Amino acid sequence: MKTDTAENARPPARPSGAGGRPRVPRRSPNRAVLGIVGVVGFLLLWEAVPRIGLIPARFLPPASEVLAALGERLVLPEFWTAVGDTVLTWGIGLGIAFAAASLLGFAVGSVPVLRAFTHSTVEFLRPIPSVALIPLAILLYGTDMASTLLLVVYAAFWQIYIQVLYGVSDIDPVAEQTARSYGLGRLSRLRYIAWPSALPYVLTGLRLGAAVALILTITGQLIIGTPGLGQQISVAKNSDATELVYALIIATGALGVAVNVGVRALERRALRWHASVRGEEIA
Repeated sequence: MKTDTAENARPPARPSGAGGRPRVPRRSPNRAVLGIVGVVGFLLLWEAVPRIGLIPARFLPPASEVLAALGERLVLPEFWTAVGDTVLTWGIGLGIAFAAASLLGFAVGSVPVLRAFTHSTVEFLRPIPSVALIPLAILLYGTDMASTLLLVVYAAFWQIYIQVLYGVSDIDPVAEQTARSYGLGRLSRLRYIAWPSALPYVLTGLRLGAAVALILTITGQLIIGTPGLGQQISVAKNSDATELVYALIIATGALGVAVNVGVRALERRALRWHASVRGEEIA
């Protein structure tokens, strides 16, 4: 009996590798370090390609010259004015699209008959490319900011609206019936049942819509000529300032990264109670 007890009291054997040595858990590489290494490697490759003549420098200037042009641009007030115009157009368009898509999505999604009635119309309008509306936008608003806003709102609206419909349809019918049995009104059910259930879908739509809105903002400024970074890219291209074109493209890319990081932070904060976010924090 003592022998059995001693055997049972022994701690479990450690996993061992070759030769019976205990295995040491491998640490996963740091993502930030890998990202920095990737960026440095890309810049070195970019610097080398025009230097060795694989691509003429007039089409692809070396990375050092592009970064120098970007540094010179960063100290100019007109650059930050263009950034402000781009962010303002993006923010207004995304805000309008989010408000309209959320209200209409909850209204249509909550009524199955209405959702079925509008399904064919949505499937017809949603695939229309926003850039196809550029002639109409110029006809209606000229080169004013409103013409770019039309493109931004149209493109971002469908990204958010479809996700809201998915979120409303994913509401637990048992929870809905329970709320009804306890006498909760429509607004209370929307606040305590529908909104928390649909919020992950709504924020996913906001994240997708934010990226699409920025793309259409730059596109509208580039083609229509409304003020912003897109307009400056067009001016630099027409002036044969190739280094400046690439520098401004890098600036728009950095703005896109900032938008994505900001929306992701908002999503994690708003869904800190959700299992998916808690799982990311634990991991």
